[in-house]
Amino acid sequence: MKDLLSSPLFVLLLTLGMYLLSQYIHKKTKIVWLNPLLLSMIFIILSLNILNIPLDKYNDGTYLISFFLTPSTVILALPLYKKFDLLKKNAIPIIIGITVGSFVGMCSILILCKLFNVDSNIALSLIPKSVTTPIGVEVAKQLGGLPPITISAIIITGIMGAIFSPIICKLFKIEHNIAIGVAIGTSSHALGTTKALELGETEGAMSSLSIGVAGLITVLLSPLVVKLFSMLL
Repeated sequence: MKDLLSSPLFVLLLTLGMYLLSQYIHKKTKIVWLNPLLLSMIFIILSLNILNIPLDKYNDGTYLISFFLTPSTVILALPLYKKFDLLKKNAIPIIIGITVGSFVGMCSILILCKLFNVDSNIALSLIPKSVTTPIGVEVAKQLGGLPPITISAIIITGIMGAIFSPIICKLFKIEHNIAIGVAIGTSSHALGTTKALELGETEGAMSSLSIGVAGLITVLLSPLVVKLFSMLL
């Protein structure tokens, strides 16, 4: 029985089942806090503990999900393709918005870490929190950060972006579709983009674009930002 519970097939079905259950709960309740990804993470952690499934066995069973995760993000290019004319018309403000958002995000992390006397390794690990995991991990390594902390920060950032982005836009009366999409994609990468796609096709397209541009800007500017703050602080 223990071997069955630890088998790759059971672990894969468990993961998919927990996510579908979480998605069902979210759709039925319409409660913003019950984000499917957050709920599924909680359910899976509880299941692993209750069923006593080792973490390495779980990782082996979810290999296929991890393998298809990166290529599956290509689908995010579809809404961008449909809104390409809109992108060309507003290219300059969009690029400026993403650049400023990425720069301010990195600076705010360093300022807050300095104020709260956070260890420098952790601070460096948090800088790429708003980009996709593959880019964030490489940036963290380049800066001398800790990739596991970076991955955790990226996941938390994405979930928080998906939960709070509609609330923040409503609170500050941000109604421009392009601005909403750029803000969500720049601050909370692919997880936030799933929420942007729910808000509208334009929001989803601009958020999809922001993921790639924000990642590139983070790679280019993060060493300069760190060097600048090391000189000033």
